[in-house]
Amino acid sequence: MLETQSEKASQRLMNNLAQLVAAVYPEHDTQTLSQNVIDRFWQNDKRPRMRGRVAGNAQWSEKDNYLIAYGNTIIDGEHKPLDLLRDFAEQHLEGTINGIHILPFFPFTSDDGFAVTDYRQVNSELGAWEDITRISEHFRLMSDLVLNHGSSQSVWFNEYLQGHAPYDKYFFEASPDDDLSDVVRPRAHPLLREVETANGTKHVWCTFSHDQVDFDFRNPDVLLEFLEILRFHIDMGVRTVRLDAVAFLWKQAGTSSIHLKQTHDIVKIMRLLCDYCEERVILITETNVPRAENLSYFGNRNEAHMVYNFSLPPLVLHALLKGTSKYLKAWQMSMPPAQLGCTYFNFTASHDGIGLRPAEGIIPNDQLTEMLNTVQSFGARVSMRETKDGPKPYELNVALYDAFKGTVDGIDEYQAARFICSQTIAMGLEGIPAFYFHSLVAAGNDSEGVERLGYNRAINRARFDYSELRAELSNSKSPQAIVFNQLKRRIRIRSKQPAFHPNATQFTLHLGDEIFGFWRQSLDRAQSIFAISNLTKDEISLPAVSLNLIDGNDWMDLLTGAPIQSLEGDLTLTPYQTMWITNRMAN
Repeated sequence: MLETQSEKASQRLMNNLAQLVAAVYPEHDTQTLSQNVIDRFWQNDKRPRMRGRVAGNAQWSEKDNYLIAYGNTIIDGEHKPLDLLRDFAEQHLEGTINGIHILPFFPFTSDDGFAVTDYRQVNSELGAWEDITRISEHFRLMSDLVLNHGSSQSVWFNEYLQGHAPYDKYFFEASPDDDLSDVVRPRAHPLLREVETANGTKHVWCTFSHDQVDFDFRNPDVLLEFLEILRFHIDMGVRTVRLDAVAFLWKQAGTSSIHLKQTHDIVKIMRLLCDYCEERVILITETNVPRAENLSYFGNRNEAHMVYNFSLPPLVLHALLKGTSKYLKAWQMSMPPAQLGCTYFNFTASHDGIGLRPAEGIIPNDQLTEMLNTVQSFGARVSMRETKDGPKPYELNVALYDAFKGTVDGIDEYQAARFICSQTIAMGLEGIPAFYFHSLVAAGNDSEGVERLGYNRAINRARFDYSELRAELSNSKSPQAIVFNQLKRRIRIRSKQPAFHPNATQFTLHLGDEIFGFWRQSLDRAQSIFAISNLTKDEISLPAVSLNLIDGNDWMDLLTGAPIQSLEGDLTLTPYQTMWITNRMAN
Protein backbone atom coordinates (compact mmCIF):
# COMPACT_ATOMS: atom_id res chain seq x y z
CA MET A 1 0.00 0.00 0.00
CA LEU A 2 2.81 2.39 0.90
CA GLU A 3 4.50 1.62 -2.38
CA THR A 4 1.30 2.41 -4.23
CA GLN A 5 1.01 5.74 -2.39
CA SER A 6 4.66 6.47 -3.15
CA GLU A 7 4.11 5.68 -6.82
CA LYS A 8 1.07 7.96 -6.91
CA ALA A 9 3.04 10.75 -5.24
CA SER A 10 5.90 10.36 -7.72
CA GLN A 11 3.47 10.39 -10.61
CA ARG A 12 1.77 13.52 -9.29
CA LEU A 13 5.10 15.32 -9.09
CA MET A 14 6.09 14.03 -12.53
CA ASN A 15 2.82 15.18 -14.11
CA ASN A 16 3.07 18.69 -12.65
CA LEU A 17 6.72 18.95 -13.61
CA ALA A 18 6.15 17.65 -17.12
CA GLN A 19 3.63 20.42 -17.85
CA LEU A 20 6.18 23.08 -16.93
CA VAL A 21 9.07 21.39 -18.71
CA ALA A 22 7.00 21.04 -21.89
CA ALA A 23 6.16 24.76 -21.77
CA VAL A 24 9.82 25.78 -21.51
CA TYR A 25 11.40 23.11 -23.74
CA PRO A 26 8.76 21.97 -26.27
CA GLU A 27 11.39 20.60 -28.64
CA HIS A 28 12.79 18.15 -26.08
CA ASP A 29 11.43 14.84 -24.86
CA THR A 30 9.28 15.93 -21.92
CA GLN A 31 9.34 12.71 -19.90
CA THR A 32 13.09 12.21 -20.22
CA LEU A 33 13.89 15.80 -19.32
CA SER A 34 11.44 15.79 -16.40
CA GLN A 35 13.07 12.65 -15.03
CA ASN A 36 16.47 14.30 -15.46
CA VAL A 37 15.24 17.24 -13.38
CA ILE A 38 14.15 14.93 -10.57
CA ASP A 39 17.35 12.89 -10.73
CA ARG A 40 19.57 16.00 -10.58
CA PHE A 41 17.62 17.60 -7.73
CA TRP A 42 17.27 14.48 -5.60
CA GLN A 43 20.55 12.58 -5.50
CA ASN A 44 22.26 10.24 -3.03
CA ASP A 45 19.10 8.40 -1.98
CA LYS A 46 17.18 11.60 -1.28
CA ARG A 47 13.50 11.42 -2.13
CA PRO A 48 10.74 14.01 -2.55
CA ARG A 49 7.90 14.35 -0.06
CA MET A 50 4.77 12.31 -0.61
CA ARG A 51 2.89 15.54 -1.31
CA GLY A 52 3.92 19.05 -2.17
CA ARG A 53 3.35 21.66 0.52
CA VAL A 54 0.02 23.41 0.31
CA ALA A 55 0.16 27.21 0.24
CA GLY A 56 -0.58 28.66 3.67
CA ASN A 57 0.54 31.27 6.21
CA ALA A 58 2.18 28.93 8.72
CA GLN A 59 5.67 29.01 7.16
CA TRP A 60 6.40 32.37 8.81
CA SER A 61 5.25 34.51 11.72
CA GLU A 62 5.64 37.91 13.34
CA LYS A 63 8.92 36.63 14.81
CA ASP A 64 10.56 36.47 11.38
CA ASN A 65 12.97 39.07 10.02
CA TYR A 66 16.33 39.18 8.23
CA LEU A 67 19.67 40.90 8.51
CA ILE A 68 21.35 41.59 5.12
CA ALA A 69 25.15 41.55 5.17
CA TYR A 70 28.21 40.68 3.15
CA GLY A 71 30.35 37.81 4.38
CA ASN A 72 33.14 40.31 5.07
CA THR A 73 31.06 43.19 6.42
CA ILE A 74 33.05 42.77 9.65
CA ILE A 75 36.83 42.34 9.60
CA ASP A 76 39.70 42.44 12.08
CA GLY A 77 42.71 41.23 10.06
CA GLU A 78 43.00 38.09 12.16
CA HIS A 79 39.83 35.98 12.16
CA LYS A 80 37.73 34.67 9.29
CA PRO A 81 35.11 37.32 8.40
CA LEU A 82 32.29 34.73 8.47
CA ASP A 83 33.28 33.85 12.02
CA LEU A 84 33.15 37.52 12.97
CA LEU A 85 29.71 37.90 11.39
CA ARG A 86 28.50 34.86 13.33
CA ASP A 87 30.00 36.16 16.56
CA PHE A 88 28.42 39.58 16.13
CA ALA A 89 25.04 38.05 15.34
CA GLU A 90 25.15 35.68 18.29
CA GLN A 91 26.41 38.35 20.71
CA HIS A 92 24.24 41.27 19.61
CA LEU A 93 21.30 39.99 17.56
CA GLU A 94 20.24 36.55 18.77
CA GLY A 95 16.73 36.86 20.18
CA THR A 96 16.13 39.90 17.98
CA ILE A 97 17.03 38.85 14.41
CA ASN A 98 16.29 35.27 13.36
CA GLY A 99 17.36 35.27 9.71
CA ILE A 100 20.55 36.32 7.96
CA HIS A 101 20.96 36.96 4.25
CA ILE A 102 24.65 36.55 3.50
CA LEU A 103 25.27 38.18 0.14
CA PRO A 104 27.21 36.04 -2.38
CA PHE A 105 29.91 34.25 -0.44
CA PHE A 106 31.37 32.39 -3.42
CA PRO A 107 34.63 33.04 -5.32
CA PHE A 108 34.09 35.98 -7.67
CA THR A 109 35.83 38.50 -9.88
CA SER A 110 33.71 41.68 -9.72
CA ASP A 111 30.49 43.35 -8.61
CA ASP A 112 31.23 42.55 -4.95
CA GLY A 113 30.35 38.88 -5.36
CA PHE A 114 27.78 38.85 -8.14
CA ALA A 115 30.25 37.70 -10.83
CA VAL A 116 30.62 34.15 -9.50
CA THR A 117 33.42 31.84 -10.60
CA ASP A 118 32.43 28.74 -8.62
CA TYR A 119 28.94 28.17 -7.20
CA ARG A 120 29.97 25.18 -5.11
CA GLN A 121 32.76 26.81 -3.11
CA VAL A 122 32.97 29.42 -0.37
CA ASN A 123 35.34 32.31 -1.00
CA SER A 124 38.42 31.30 1.00
CA GLU A 125 38.97 34.91 2.06
CA LEU A 126 35.68 34.71 3.97
CA GLY A 127 35.88 31.20 5.41
CA ALA A 128 34.55 27.77 4.46
CA TRP A 129 31.29 25.84 4.25
CA GLU A 130 31.62 24.88 7.89
CA ASP A 131 31.39 28.58 8.78
CA ILE A 132 28.25 28.93 6.69
CA THR A 133 26.60 25.90 8.27
CA ARG A 134 27.45 27.16 11.79
CA ILE A 135 25.53 30.34 11.04
CA SER A 136 22.62 28.28 9.70
CA GLU A 137 22.40 26.43 13.02
CA HIS A 138 21.34 29.62 14.84
CA PHE A 139 19.72 31.73 12.11
CA ARG A 140 17.56 31.04 9.07
CA LEU A 141 20.08 31.36 6.25
CA MET A 142 19.34 33.15 2.99
CA SER A 143 21.81 33.01 0.10
CA ASP A 144 21.88 34.13 -3.50
CA LEU A 145 21.46 31.92 -6.50
CA VAL A 146 23.11 34.14 -9.11
CA LEU A 147 21.60 32.28 -12.01
CA ASN A 148 21.34 34.92 -14.74
CA HIS A 149 25.07 35.29 -15.32
CA GLY A 150 28.51 34.07 -14.32
CA SER A 151 32.04 35.48 -14.31
CA SER A 152 33.86 35.83 -17.60
CA GLN A 153 36.93 34.55 -15.74
CA SER A 154 35.28 31.36 -14.51
CA VAL A 155 36.27 27.84 -15.53
CA TRP A 156 32.90 27.54 -17.26
CA PHE A 157 33.50 30.54 -19.50
CA ASN A 158 37.10 29.54 -20.19
CA GLU A 159 35.80 26.15 -21.32
CA TYR A 160 33.25 27.95 -23.48
CA LEU A 161 35.99 29.98 -25.14
CA GLN A 162 37.87 26.77 -25.89
CA GLY A 163 34.78 25.15 -27.37
CA HIS A 164 34.67 22.34 -24.81
CA ALA A 165 31.37 20.56 -24.18
CA PRO A 166 29.06 21.04 -22.39
CA TYR A 167 30.13 24.63 -21.66
CA ASP A 168 30.27 25.57 -25.34
CA LYS A 169 26.48 25.93 -25.12
CA TYR A 170 26.21 27.45 -21.63
CA PHE A 171 26.37 31.15 -22.54
CA PHE A 172 23.93 33.25 -24.55
CA GLU A 173 25.11 34.35 -27.97
CA ALA A 174 23.52 36.98 -30.20
CA SER A 175 24.39 38.93 -33.31
CA PRO A 176 24.96 42.68 -33.59
CA ASP A 177 22.48 42.47 -36.46
CA ASP A 178 19.69 41.20 -34.20
CA ASP A 179 16.89 43.57 -33.28
CA LEU A 180 17.83 44.40 -29.70
CA SER A 181 16.16 47.81 -29.59
CA ASP A 182 13.44 46.73 -27.13
CA VAL A 183 15.76 45.04 -24.64
CA VAL A 184 15.27 46.51 -21.16
CA ARG A 185 18.64 47.54 -19.75
CA PRO A 186 19.65 48.15 -16.14
CA ARG A 187 23.01 49.52 -17.28
CA ALA A 188 24.37 51.90 -19.93
CA HIS A 189 27.23 49.78 -21.38
CA PRO A 190 26.91 47.90 -24.73
CA LEU A 191 24.77 44.77 -24.36
CA LEU A 192 26.97 42.46 -26.44
CA ARG A 193 30.61 41.66 -25.88
CA GLU A 194 32.74 40.34 -28.74
CA VAL A 195 34.92 37.35 -27.83
CA GLU A 196 37.18 35.00 -29.74
CA THR A 197 36.42 31.32 -29.26
CA ALA A 198 37.67 28.06 -30.73
CA ASN A 199 34.50 28.16 -32.83
CA GLY A 200 35.16 31.66 -34.17
CA THR A 201 34.16 35.18 -33.20
CA LYS A 202 31.07 35.30 -30.99
CA HIS A 203 29.04 38.01 -29.32
CA VAL A 204 27.93 37.10 -25.81
CA TRP A 205 25.04 38.76 -23.99
CA CYS A 206 26.02 40.80 -20.90
CA THR A 207 23.04 42.33 -19.10
CA PHE A 208 25.01 43.78 -16.17
CA SER A 209 28.69 44.06 -17.09
CA HIS A 210 31.15 42.57 -19.56
CA ASP A 211 32.58 40.51 -16.71
CA GLN A 212 29.10 39.03 -16.09
CA VAL A 213 28.14 36.87 -19.05
CA ASP A 214 24.54 35.68 -19.29
CA PHE A 215 23.73 31.99 -19.31
CA ASP A 216 21.66 30.42 -22.08
CA PHE A 217 18.70 28.73 -20.40
CA ARG A 218 17.40 27.67 -23.81
CA ASN A 219 19.86 24.84 -23.20
CA PRO A 220 18.18 22.55 -20.60
CA ASP A 221 21.61 21.47 -19.36
CA VAL A 222 22.02 24.94 -17.89
CA LEU A 223 18.78 24.57 -15.94
CA LEU A 224 19.82 21.11 -14.73
CA GLU A 225 23.17 22.52 -13.59
CA PHE A 226 21.51 25.21 -11.50
CA LEU A 227 18.93 22.87 -10.04
CA GLU A 228 21.79 20.70 -8.82
CA ILE A 229 23.48 23.78 -7.35
CA LEU A 230 20.22 24.79 -5.68
CA ARG A 231 19.93 21.35 -4.09
CA PHE A 232 23.55 21.52 -2.93
CA HIS A 233 22.98 24.87 -1.23
CA ILE A 234 19.92 23.48 0.55
CA ASP A 235 22.00 20.54 1.76
CA MET A 236 24.52 23.05 3.16
CA GLY A 237 21.90 24.77 5.33
CA VAL A 238 20.32 27.41 3.07
CA ARG A 239 16.58 27.72 3.72
CA THR A 240 15.73 30.94 1.85
CA VAL A 241 16.97 31.25 -1.72
CA ARG A 242 17.19 34.63 -3.41
CA LEU A 243 16.88 34.35 -7.19
CA ASP A 244 19.15 37.19 -8.23
CA ALA A 245 18.31 39.17 -11.39
CA VAL A 246 15.83 36.45 -12.33
CA ALA A 247 13.71 38.80 -14.47
CA PHE A 248 16.36 38.77 -17.22
CA LEU A 249 16.76 34.99 -17.31
CA TRP A 250 15.23 34.25 -20.74
CA LYS A 251 16.32 36.33 -23.71
CA GLN A 252 14.89 36.61 -27.20
CA ALA A 253 15.84 39.08 -29.92
CA GLY A 254 12.98 41.36 -30.90
CA THR A 255 11.54 41.39 -27.37
CA SER A 256 12.19 43.24 -24.12
CA SER A 257 13.98 40.12 -22.81
CA ILE A 258 12.56 40.72 -19.36
CA HIS A 259 9.76 38.82 -17.59
CA LEU A 260 9.31 36.46 -20.53
CA LYS A 261 6.93 33.52 -20.02
CA GLN A 262 9.78 31.02 -19.94
CA THR A 263 11.33 32.92 -17.05
CA HIS A 264 8.15 32.57 -15.02
CA ASP A 265 7.89 28.88 -15.92
CA ILE A 266 11.44 28.23 -14.71
CA VAL A 267 10.62 29.93 -11.39
CA LYS A 268 7.56 27.64 -11.21
CA ILE A 269 9.79 24.61 -11.71
CA MET A 270 12.00 25.72 -8.82
CA ARG A 271 8.96 26.40 -6.62
CA LEU A 272 7.52 22.96 -7.39
CA LEU A 273 10.77 21.24 -6.45
CA CYS A 274 11.07 23.27 -3.24
CA ASP A 275 7.49 22.44 -2.30
CA TYR A 276 8.41 18.75 -2.51
CA CYS A 277 11.58 19.20 -0.40
CA GLU A 278 11.63 17.71 3.08
CA GLU A 279 13.35 20.95 4.11
CA ARG A 280 11.11 24.01 4.26
CA VAL A 281 12.63 26.18 1.54
CA ILE A 282 11.40 29.67 0.66
CA LEU A 283 12.07 31.30 -2.72
CA ILE A 284 12.38 35.07 -3.04
CA THR A 285 12.70 36.86 -6.37
CA GLU A 286 14.88 39.94 -6.78
CA THR A 287 13.19 42.02 -9.49
CA ASN A 288 13.93 45.74 -9.20
CA VAL A 289 11.14 46.81 -11.54
CA PRO A 290 7.80 48.68 -11.42
CA ARG A 291 5.16 47.33 -9.06
CA ALA A 292 2.92 45.31 -11.41
CA GLU A 293 5.92 43.56 -12.95
CA ASN A 294 7.33 42.79 -9.51
CA LEU A 295 4.05 41.35 -8.21
CA SER A 296 3.81 39.03 -11.22
CA TYR A 297 6.45 36.82 -9.58
CA PHE A 298 3.91 35.57 -7.05
CA GLY A 299 2.31 33.85 -10.03
CA ASN A 300 -0.82 32.01 -8.96
CA ARG A 301 0.73 31.04 -5.60
CA ASN A 302 3.12 28.87 -7.62
CA GLU A 303 6.19 31.07 -8.11
CA ALA A 304 8.01 33.07 -5.41
CA HIS A 305 6.99 32.78 -1.78
CA MET A 306 8.30 36.33 -1.26
CA VAL A 307 8.99 39.32 -3.49
CA TYR A 308 11.04 42.38 -2.59
CA ASN A 309 8.85 45.40 -1.90
CA PHE A 310 11.01 47.55 -4.16
CA SER A 311 8.67 50.55 -4.21
CA LEU A 312 8.94 50.98 -0.44
CA PRO A 313 12.48 52.50 -0.19
CA PRO A 314 11.97 55.46 -2.56
CA LEU A 315 8.46 56.11 -1.24
CA VAL A 316 9.46 56.15 2.43
CA LEU A 317 12.44 58.36 1.59
CA HIS A 318 10.26 60.81 -0.32
CA ALA A 319 7.62 60.88 2.41
CA LEU A 320 10.11 61.84 5.12
CA LEU A 321 12.05 64.33 2.99
CA LYS A 322 8.87 66.14 1.94
CA GLY A 323 6.84 65.58 5.09
CA THR A 324 3.91 64.11 3.20
CA SER A 325 2.31 60.67 2.99
CA LYS A 326 0.49 61.54 -0.25
CA TYR A 327 2.32 59.14 -2.60
CA LEU A 328 3.24 56.54 0.02
CA LYS A 329 -0.40 56.36 1.06
CA ALA A 330 -1.72 56.16 -2.50
CA TRP A 331 0.70 53.34 -3.26
CA GLN A 332 -0.14 51.46 -0.08
CA MET A 333 -3.87 51.68 -0.83
CA SER A 334 -3.28 50.14 -4.25
CA MET A 335 -1.16 47.25 -2.99
CA PRO A 336 -3.07 43.96 -2.91
CA PRO A 337 -2.81 41.67 0.10
CA ALA A 338 -0.27 38.97 -0.70
CA GLN A 339 -1.84 35.73 -1.89
CA LEU A 340 -2.09 32.80 0.52
CA GLY A 341 1.36 31.27 0.87
CA CYS A 342 3.04 34.51 -0.24
CA THR A 343 4.28 37.64 1.47
CA TYR A 344 6.28 40.82 0.92
CA PHE A 345 9.94 41.35 1.83
CA ASN A 346 10.01 44.85 3.30
CA PHE A 347 13.33 46.68 3.22
CA THR A 348 14.44 50.29 2.97
CA ALA A 349 18.13 49.77 2.18
CA SER A 350 20.36 47.07 0.75
CA HIS A 351 23.82 46.50 -0.70
CA ASP A 352 22.51 48.14 -3.88
CA GLY A 353 21.18 51.65 -4.10
CA ILE A 354 17.58 52.80 -3.84
CA GLY A 355 15.97 51.71 -7.10
CA LEU A 356 14.07 54.43 -8.93
CA ARG A 357 12.21 52.35 -11.49
CA PRO A 358 9.81 51.03 -8.81
CA ALA A 359 8.79 54.66 -8.19
CA GLU A 360 7.81 55.19 -11.82
CA GLY A 361 4.18 56.21 -12.17
CA ILE A 362 3.89 56.73 -8.41
CA ILE A 363 6.11 59.71 -7.58
CA PRO A 364 5.82 62.51 -10.20
CA ASN A 365 9.02 63.31 -12.10
CA ASP A 366 9.40 66.78 -10.59
CA GLN A 367 9.07 65.36 -7.08
CA LEU A 368 11.55 62.61 -7.91
CA THR A 369 14.04 65.17 -9.23
CA GLU A 370 13.68 67.24 -6.06
CA MET A 371 14.30 64.12 -3.96
CA LEU A 372 17.42 63.22 -5.95
CA ASN A 373 18.79 66.77 -5.71
CA THR A 374 18.16 66.83 -1.95
CA VAL A 375 19.92 63.55 -1.23
CA GLN A 376 22.78 64.43 -3.58
CA SER A 377 23.32 67.50 -1.42
CA PHE A 378 23.80 65.05 1.48
CA GLY A 379 26.57 63.26 -0.46
CA ALA A 380 24.62 60.72 -2.54
CA ARG A 381 25.40 59.61 -6.09
CA VAL A 382 22.98 58.78 -8.92
CA SER A 383 23.52 55.85 -11.31
CA MET A 384 22.07 55.90 -14.82
CA ARG A 385 20.59 53.33 -17.18
CA GLU A 386 20.28 53.38 -20.96
CA THR A 387 16.83 53.81 -22.54
CA LYS A 388 15.51 54.58 -26.02
CA ASP A 389 15.27 58.21 -24.92
CA GLY A 390 18.82 58.28 -23.58
CA PRO A 391 20.27 57.81 -20.08
CA LYS A 392 17.85 58.05 -17.17
CA PRO A 393 18.35 57.85 -13.38
CA TYR A 394 18.20 54.22 -12.33
CA GLU A 395 19.42 54.14 -8.76
CA LEU A 396 20.16 56.47 -5.87
CA ASN A 397 23.40 55.45 -4.17
CA VAL A 398 23.59 56.53 -0.54
CA ALA A 399 23.97 55.17 2.98
CA LEU A 400 20.38 55.40 4.13
CA TYR A 401 21.23 57.01 7.46
CA ASP A 402 22.82 59.94 5.62
CA ALA A 403 19.87 60.15 3.22
CA PHE A 404 17.92 61.41 6.24
CA LYS A 405 20.37 64.17 7.23
CA GLY A 406 17.64 66.66 6.55
CA THR A 407 14.63 67.38 4.36
CA VAL A 408 14.09 69.30 1.14
CA ASP A 409 14.58 72.38 3.33
CA GLY A 410 18.12 71.36 4.24
CA ILE A 411 20.09 69.64 7.01
CA ASP A 412 18.60 69.73 10.51
CA GLU A 413 18.93 68.06 13.92
CA TYR A 414 16.38 65.27 13.32
CA GLN A 415 18.54 62.78 11.38
CA ALA A 416 18.33 59.93 13.90
CA ALA A 417 14.62 60.45 14.64
CA ARG A 418 13.78 60.61 10.93
CA PHE A 419 15.80 57.48 10.20
CA ILE A 420 14.27 55.49 13.08
CA CYS A 421 10.84 56.53 11.85
CA SER A 422 11.63 55.12 8.40
CA GLN A 423 12.62 51.77 9.88
CA THR A 424 9.61 51.61 12.18
CA ILE A 425 7.25 52.20 9.26
CA ALA A 426 8.80 49.27 7.39
CA MET A 427 8.60 47.03 10.47
CA GLY A 428 4.86 47.46 10.77
CA LEU A 429 3.75 46.80 7.20
CA GLU A 430 2.33 43.55 5.87
CA GLY A 431 5.26 41.28 5.12
CA ILE A 432 8.62 40.34 6.64
CA PRO A 433 11.06 43.15 7.50
CA ALA A 434 14.74 43.10 6.54
CA PHE A 435 17.55 45.34 7.77
CA TYR A 436 20.77 46.05 5.92
CA PHE A 437 23.72 45.84 8.32
CA HIS A 438 24.90 49.37 7.53
CA SER A 439 21.46 50.76 8.33
CA LEU A 440 21.16 48.79 11.56
CA VAL A 441 24.36 50.43 12.84
CA ALA A 442 23.63 53.88 11.32
CA ALA A 443 26.64 53.91 9.00
CA GLY A 444 27.23 57.03 6.91
CA ASN A 445 28.33 57.51 3.31
CA ASP A 446 31.65 55.89 2.40
CA SER A 447 32.66 58.53 -0.13
CA GLU A 448 36.30 57.46 0.10
CA GLY A 449 35.25 53.97 -0.95
CA VAL A 450 33.59 55.36 -4.04
CA GLU A 451 36.74 57.22 -5.05
CA ARG A 452 38.99 54.27 -4.27
CA LEU A 453 36.91 51.58 -5.98
CA GLY A 454 35.44 53.66 -8.79
CA TYR A 455 31.75 52.72 -8.56
CA ASN A 456 28.79 54.41 -6.90
CA ARG A 457 27.47 51.42 -4.94
CA ALA A 458 30.62 51.40 -2.83
CA ILE A 459 29.12 54.33 -0.91
CA ASN A 460 27.03 51.89 1.13
CA ARG A 461 29.37 48.88 1.28
CA ALA A 462 32.00 49.89 3.82
CA ARG A 463 33.70 47.23 5.93
CA PHE A 464 33.74 47.56 9.73
CA ASP A 465 36.71 46.87 11.96
CA TYR A 466 35.25 44.66 14.68
CA SER A 467 36.92 46.33 17.65
CA GLU A 468 36.00 49.82 16.41
CA LEU A 469 32.42 48.74 15.75
CA ARG A 470 32.03 47.26 19.22
CA ALA A 471 33.49 50.40 20.77
CA GLU A 472 31.05 52.58 18.83
CA LEU A 473 28.07 50.46 19.83
CA SER A 474 29.13 50.37 23.47
CA ASN A 475 29.20 54.18 23.61
CA SER A 476 25.62 54.89 24.65
CA LYS A 477 25.85 58.48 23.41
CA SER A 478 26.99 57.69 19.86
CA PRO A 479 24.39 57.96 17.07
CA GLN A 480 25.28 54.40 16.09
CA ALA A 481 24.49 53.00 19.54
CA ILE A 482 21.32 55.07 19.88
CA VAL A 483 19.96 53.87 16.53
CA PHE A 484 21.12 50.27 17.00
CA ASN A 485 19.55 49.91 20.42
CA GLN A 486 16.32 51.65 19.44
CA LEU A 487 15.88 49.45 16.38
CA LYS A 488 16.62 46.27 18.32
CA ARG A 489 14.08 47.27 20.96
CA ARG A 490 11.40 47.89 18.34
CA ILE A 491 12.15 44.66 16.50
CA ARG A 492 11.75 42.72 19.75
CA ILE A 493 8.43 44.45 20.49
CA ARG A 494 7.23 43.75 16.96
CA SER A 495 8.10 40.06 17.16
CA LYS A 496 5.62 39.56 20.03
CA GLN A 497 2.59 41.03 18.27
CA PRO A 498 0.27 38.64 16.35
CA ALA A 499 -1.13 41.65 14.49
CA PHE A 500 2.30 41.96 12.81
CA HIS A 501 2.10 38.47 11.32
CA PRO A 502 3.26 38.81 7.69
CA ASN A 503 -0.25 37.99 6.44
CA ALA A 504 -2.29 39.84 9.09
CA THR A 505 -4.99 42.16 7.78
CA GLN A 506 -3.89 45.65 6.77
CA PHE A 507 -5.86 48.78 5.93
CA THR A 508 -4.53 52.25 5.14
CA LEU A 509 -5.70 55.08 7.39
CA HIS A 510 -6.63 58.59 6.21
CA LEU A 511 -5.26 60.99 8.77
CA GLY A 512 -3.99 63.82 6.59
CA ASP A 513 -0.84 64.07 4.51
CA GLU A 514 1.47 64.78 7.46
CA ILE A 515 0.76 61.37 9.00
CA PHE A 516 1.19 57.91 7.53
CA GLY A 517 -0.97 55.34 9.24
CA PHE A 518 -2.33 51.85 8.81
CA TRP A 519 -4.28 49.30 10.82
CA ARG A 520 -3.16 45.71 11.32
CA GLN A 521 -5.32 42.92 12.75
CA SER A 522 -4.12 39.47 13.82
CA LEU A 523 -5.28 36.38 11.97
CA ASP A 524 -7.52 35.43 14.91
CA ARG A 525 -8.86 39.03 15.06
CA ALA A 526 -7.94 39.28 18.74
CA GLN A 527 -5.32 42.02 18.40
CA SER A 528 -5.46 45.31 16.53
CA ILE A 529 -2.55 47.70 16.05
CA PHE A 530 -2.91 51.23 14.72
CA ALA A 531 0.52 52.25 13.42
CA ILE A 532 0.77 56.02 12.95
CA SER A 533 3.89 58.04 12.09
CA ASN A 534 4.49 61.78 12.11
CA LEU A 535 6.39 62.53 8.89
CA THR A 536 7.28 66.09 9.85
CA LYS A 537 9.58 68.05 12.16
CA ASP A 538 6.54 69.62 13.84
CA GLU A 539 4.50 68.33 16.76
CA ILE A 540 1.11 67.08 15.53
CA SER A 541 -2.11 66.40 17.41
CA LEU A 542 -5.03 64.40 16.09
CA PRO A 543 -8.28 63.32 17.73
CA ALA A 544 -8.10 59.79 19.13
CA VAL A 545 -11.59 59.23 17.77
CA SER A 546 -10.18 59.47 14.22
CA LEU A 547 -8.64 56.01 14.72
CA ASN A 548 -12.01 54.43 15.54
CA LEU A 549 -10.61 52.84 18.70
CA ILE A 550 -13.26 50.54 20.12
CA ASP A 551 -14.63 51.77 23.43
CA GLY A 552 -14.32 49.33 26.32
CA ASN A 553 -10.83 48.14 25.34
CA ASP A 554 -7.70 49.31 27.12
CA TRP A 555 -5.58 50.94 24.42
CA MET A 556 -1.88 51.68 24.78
CA ASP A 557 1.17 52.62 22.74
CA LEU A 558 3.49 49.61 22.49
CA LEU A 559 6.55 51.80 21.89
CA THR A 560 6.22 53.95 25.00
CA GLY A 561 4.03 51.76 27.19
CA ALA A 562 1.77 54.77 27.75
CA PRO A 563 -1.98 54.10 27.99
CA ILE A 564 -4.45 56.03 25.86
CA GLN A 565 -6.20 57.86 28.67
CA SER A 566 -9.24 59.03 26.79
CA LEU A 567 -10.80 58.14 23.47
CA GLU A 568 -12.32 61.63 23.48
CA GLY A 569 -8.98 63.44 23.68
CA ASP A 570 -6.12 64.11 21.30
CA LEU A 571 -3.06 62.06 20.47
CA THR A 572 0.13 64.12 20.26
CA LEU A 573 3.06 62.96 18.15
CA THR A 574 6.45 64.60 18.50
CA PRO A 575 8.58 65.12 15.35
CA TYR A 576 8.98 61.80 13.50
CA GLN A 577 7.38 59.81 16.31
CA THR A 578 5.65 56.51 15.56
CA MET A 579 2.95 55.02 17.76
CA TRP A 580 1.83 51.39 17.73
CA ILE A 581 -1.53 51.65 19.47
CA THR A 582 -2.94 48.29 20.49
CA ASN A 583 -5.82 46.80 22.44
CA ARG A 584 -3.74 43.84 23.56
CA MET A 585 -0.25 43.76 25.01
CA ALA A 586 1.28 40.50 23.84
CA ASN A 587 3.73 38.81 26.20
